[in-house]
Parts: sequence; C-alpha cells; structure tokens
Amino acid sequence: MPVMLRGALAIFKRDFKKFLSNPFIIMMTLIMPIMYLVIFGSAMGGTLTHIPVGVAQEAPPYNDTPLFTSAAYQLNHIGQTDDANKMLDVTVYADEAAAKQDLDNGKLSAVIVFPSSVSNDNAVRIYVDSSDSVTPPLIEAAVNQVMLGLGAQNPIIVDKIYGDIQYLQFFGVGVIMMAIFTSTMFGGGIALIKDRENGIHEGYLVTPVKRSSIIFGIISSGTVRAFIAGFTIFWIDLLITGIILQSFQDFLLVLLVILIACVGVTSLVVSFASRFASQQEYSSVIAFFNLVLFMTSGAFYPVIGMPGWLRWITVINPEYYGIHALRSIILRNQGLNVIGIDLIALLIFSTAMIILGIVTYRRTLE
Repeated sequence: MPVMLRGALAIFKRDFKKFLSNPFIIMMTLIMPIMYLVIFGSAMGGTLTHIPVGVAQEAPPYNDTPLFTSAAYQLNHIGQTDDANKMLDVTVYADEAAAKQDLDNGKLSAVIVFPSSVSNDNAVRIYVDSSDSVTPPLIEAAVNQVMLGLGAQNPIIVDKIYGDIQYLQFFGVGVIMMAIFTSTMFGGGIALIKDRENGIHEGYLVTPVKRSSIIFGIISSGTVRAFIAGFTIFWIDLLITGIILQSFQDFLLVLLVILIACVGVTSLVVSFASRFASQQEYSSVIAFFNLVLFMTSGAFYPVIGMPGWLRWITVINPEYYGIHALRSIILRNQGLNVIGIDLIALLIFSTAMIILGIVTYRRTLE
C-alpha cells in the first residue's frame, strides 16, 4: 500500500473512532433532520383555525337586519367540521366602535360591519389587521363565500387598518429576534467554552475579583453583544423593508424589548455553556434549541396556523413574546397597553434565566 494511502487510512481510523466515541453527537446528527421535518413541517403552512373576528351592525342599529343575523351565524360555522377546526371565532358586538377598539388592541384579527336598515350604500365593510399578511385574505374569502351563499349583492369594502404590509415586512420583524438569539447562542456560548478550555476562567479565580462579579461581568458583556446585533439588524430591517416608525416613543419601546430579550438570552446561554465541555456538543444542542424556538415563534407563519401541541410551546417561548411585541410596535404603532403582557413574560423569562445562569456558572467555577 502506498505511503499516502496508509497515512490517509490511519487518519481516517482515528477521526472515525473519535466520532464513534461521542454517541451524543451521533444522536443529535440523527435527531436534527427528524425535528426539522416534524417542527418545520407542522409550523409552516398549516390550516388557520379559530381566527378571532368581530361582527357588528352599522350605527345606528335600530334592529338587527336579516342579513346581519344570517351572516353572523354562517361566519361562525363556515368550513366547520368540528369545534376544534373552526375557521373563525365570531364575537357579536352591539357597538361598532367597541369592536374596532378591540381590533386596535390586538384582540381581533378583523371586524366585519354589516349595513343597517338606514345605510346609504348597503356595503359590508371589513376592517382587517393587515400586519399579518396571511390571515386577511382568508377572512375576506370567508365573507365573500357567506354573502354568495345568502344571495346578497352588497358591495364588500376592505380596509387594511395598518396599510398594505408585505410578507417581507411581516417576517423582517422576526429576524430581529433571531439575530439576538443566534449571535448570543452561537457566538457568545462558543466563546465562553473556548475561554474555559484555555484556562481563562480559572485565571479569574486567582484574582481579587469576586465570583459574583465574574458572572455578572460575563452576562453583561454578552448582553451588550446581543444588543448590538439586535439593534443593527433592527435598522437594517427598516432600510430593507421600508418601514417607518411612527414616533420616538415607538423607538424607545423597541429598544426596551430588545434589551430585556438580550438579558434573558445571554443568561440562558451562560447556563447552557456552563454544562458543556465540548463545543460540538454545545453547538448541536443549541442548534436544536434554536430550531424549536424560532419555528414556534410566529416569525414565519401565524401561530394560529400551528397544531395544538406546537401552540403550547409558544406559551413558554420567549421569542414569541419578543416578536409579538416588536410587531405590535413596529407594524401597528401600538403601545404598552398591548405589549404589556409580552414585556411581563420577557421579564419573567429574563429573571429566571439570570438566576439559572448565576447558579449554573457558579457551580462551574467551583
């Protein structure tokens, strides 16, 4: 056997034995494609169900017209095979203004206003939350189908209350959150493991610096790096998509959401990186973790289009709350009254992750 082949064979045997000696990496290599199939396939392109819409009659509503009564009933049962797969969740409002207020506050995806008996044009008006580019066409199609089934000839007028928002703008907001997670999880976490491998962290222990100071210093540094990444992508997103913030208050709220998310993600990375001695093991786990979080965050597709078991993940997914808050601010010009729950969820997540990061990393130092 030529010398070159013998050398190549020796290196091959050594490298392959090294691969086989780490069953964790082998397992993650096999699991990742399966998870892409299951999670990505389930999260994207699913049938949207239980879309919240409000129906009301145009003021002054002296009496409910037959059109209003019949159409409201038909909309609530359109395409329904069972209650779990209802397309629309219809709420009947006695007051058109109250329905529109709930639409502005993000409680509804659309408000459908039917003409009253004194209407001038007898038009059916659909006010849709156009920040979601997927849902409005479905609602408009449902109204058209119901009106056709009832034999009504009323004109239908669609009002996109947030303007004509494209999918690029819808998805672009999600990329801001992705930048925070990826920059911290892949950049900060791997750097943390490298420093530990090179003995830098052990060197900290022979200095007068307290261990708590070491931990807070690492979390603070990671938070600043993540914030720079999120802030940079935020401006790039505005330039590419052409979105214009409506006020300086919106700008400050965006910075607040990004900052809280950065603190939580950095603390989470510190706790993860503290438990792994190998960069390969850490990277494979983080890639899996990032897949689950990002695909269930609603960045690609509305959460209401996901199956029930995936929707449960969104409840504990900080990316979902971050993206919802950023969309509410950037695309809808909404304030604290709408994103309050998102901020509370992010604060709870960040606080829990800070505690977890401190406890986990302290054990590493000991």
